[in-house]
Formats: sequence, C-alpha cells, structure tokens
Amino acid sequence: MKGGIGLNQVIRIVVAVLLLSVTSLFAQGAKAAIQSVEERKAAPELGLSDSASKQANLKAYRGKVVVLDFWATWCHGCKEEMPWFAEFQRKYSDQGLSVIGVSMDDDGWKVVKPFIKKAAVPYRIVLGSDSTAKAYAIGNMPDTFLLDREGRIAAAYVGVVDRNNLEENIQNLLAQK
Repeated sequence: MKGGIGLNQVIRIVVAVLLLSVTSLFAQGAKAAIQSVEERKAAPELGLSDSASKQANLKAYRGKVVVLDFWATWCHGCKEEMPWFAEFQRKYSDQGLSVIGVSMDDDGWKVVKPFIKKAAVPYRIVLGSDSTAKAYAIGNMPDTFLLDREGRIAAAYVGVVDRNNLEENIQNLLAQK
C-alpha cells in the first residue's frame, strides 16, 4: 500500500491499545461499597503481638474506625498502599481512625522490623498467623478491611485498594458517630 497504513502497523496499534486498556484496568485498584449496618458482620478477633510484644485486640479499638491491612514485605501492591495508609493515619487519627497492618511474612519480625523501620511506618504492625489468615479468608495480598466503630466489617478490598474509594469510605464511617 502506498501512502496508507500497512497491516503490521494496524496490528501494532491494536496491540498497543489493548495493552493500555489492560494496564489501566489494573491501575484503578479495588473499590468497595460500604455495607449497610444490618449486613455487617463482626470482624474476627486478632489476638496478635506487635513489635513491642503487646497483644493487639480489636475490642480495644471499639469506638474507632479501623483500616485492617493484610500485607507482606515481598508484596509489591502492599508496598504501594503503605504510604496511603500512613497518610490516612496522620490525617484522620484525631477523628477516630486507626490503621493496623497485619504482616503475613513467614520469616516474622526478622524481616518485618527492618522493613517497617526503613519505611517509617507510623501505624501499628502485628504479625499474622495461619488462623488469622483463615478467619479473614486471606488468599492473595494485599487484602484490606474497613471496620466500623463497633468492630464490624463495613467494606472489604481484595488486591490493591482504590485510594480515593477507601478514603471516601473512611470519611463516611468517621462521620457516623
């Protein structure tokens, strides 16, 4: 073809458009709607130890909205979310938000303590267990749960959260006194 687009160019354009579409699909992040109060179920208790060997129990967080994040040091999506959760902790803690990170690293504090120190994570980190992972049906990570002030699961995110969606849901729950 003279002066026109050849078949190879058309194929390249189609492939490029498809790749961009797939990439933007994954870049959006997981969104979740807040469940009605009647639909919410109590979050399973943690009973896990933090880096100071103090036990973290969700009952101690009643009256607060909680972002409960299951993560690992090797998880790329988890690392992407951590600065967002740190920002939410700083921005909304005075209004009653607490962020708790549940590390699912097999090597435990040996890898987690240096990681959270280097990343300057400003929220509480606890070590997860097989029973906790089972109670929350953790498959792949990250998995994030938004708990209301009564300790019930108001929203669940599988995969990297949509930052704006999570922040809107946090604001909505904080507004409910």
